[in-house]
Amino acid sequence: MSDDGKRSAVTGCDWCGEPAVARVREPDRHFCAAHFTGFFEERVASTIREEDMIKPGDRIALALSGGKDSTALVLVLSRLLPAYENVHPVAITIDEGIAGYRDETVRAARELTARLGIEHHTISFGDLFGDNLDTLLAGREREACTVCGILRKKALTVAAERYGATTIATGHNLDDEAQSVLMNTLRGDLPRLVRDAAQENPCFISRIKPISRTPEKEVAIYLVINHAWRVLPECPYTRFALRAEVRGMLAKLEYRHPGTMLHLIETKKKIGRYCAGAQVSEPIRRCRECGDPCSAALCQVCRLRHSLGR
Repeated sequence: MSDDGKRSAVTGCDWCGEPAVARVREPDRHFCAAHFTGFFEERVASTIREEDMIKPGDRIALALSGGKDSTALVLVLSRLLPAYENVHPVAITIDEGIAGYRDETVRAARELTARLGIEHHTISFGDLFGDNLDTLLAGREREACTVCGILRKKALTVAAERYGATTIATGHNLDDEAQSVLMNTLRGDLPRLVRDAAQENPCFISRIKPISRTPEKEVAIYLVINHAWRVLPECPYTRFALRAEVRGMLAKLEYRHPGTMLHLIETKKKIGRYCAGAQVSEPIRRCRECGDPCSAALCQVCRLRHSLGR
C-alpha cells in the first residue's frame, strides 16, 4: 500500500517483467524467482572462475554445518560442479556437541545431502578431542568463539584428509568476509588482515570460498526461492562474540551506504598488494608437539590444549 491507501503497482523483474521477488541494491535491480536464481548462481560461477578455485580431478570437502550459508554452498555447488571434469564433492559436518543447537543442524545437513545425493560424513569434537564443546568451555564461555574456531578448523582438516579431499570449500559470504576485515583492523592484527586463504601452501589443504562475493541477505533469498530455507536455532554462544557487535554495525552502514562491505574487501586486497613481499608473519614451521604446520613453536590447537589443562 502507498501512503494514501491506494494499492501500489507490483514491481516487475528488470529482465522479463514478471513480478519481482528480490531487489539487489548494489547495483539496484529487481528479479523474479527464476532470474534471481540465475543471477546468484552465475555470480558464484564467476567467482570460482576468476579466482581459479576448482581444478579437474578435485575432491572438494564441503563444510556443511546445516545453517543457511553452508546449505546455500552445497546447493549451488551441486548444480555447478557437474560442469567440471572429474570433480567430486563430499560434505563434512562438524558436531561440536552444543546442547539444544547442534543436533537439529546435523539433522538438517543429513536431510539435505540425502536429497541431493551427496556423500556426507559427520565428525565430532568428542571423537577428536575427548569432550564436547560445552564441557571444554565450562567456566570460560566468553572464549567460546575462539576455542570453537580453532577446534573446528582442526576437525575440518582432519575430516578432509580422512576422506581424501584436495580442497575445502566453506560457506563464508560477503558479510562474513567484511566483518573479518573490520575485526582484524580493530584488533590491529595485520597478519590476519592480509592473509589470503586462497594462496596455496603445500603444508595445507587449499581452502576456497565460492559465495564470498554474495551478501547474506541474498543467500537467504536464494534458499527461500529454492525451497531450502529452514528455521534453525542460533548458537547459544553467539552473544559472547565480538563478531555479533561488528555484524550489527556493518549492517547499519551497508543499509545507509550500499557497497560498504565490498569496499572493505577491496581495501583488504589493496593492503595485501602493498604488503606483498614483506614478512608480516612468522614463516611456516612444524609444531614441536603434534607436528602440524604452524607459524609458532606450538600450533593453536596445542596451545589451546595446554590452556585447557589437557
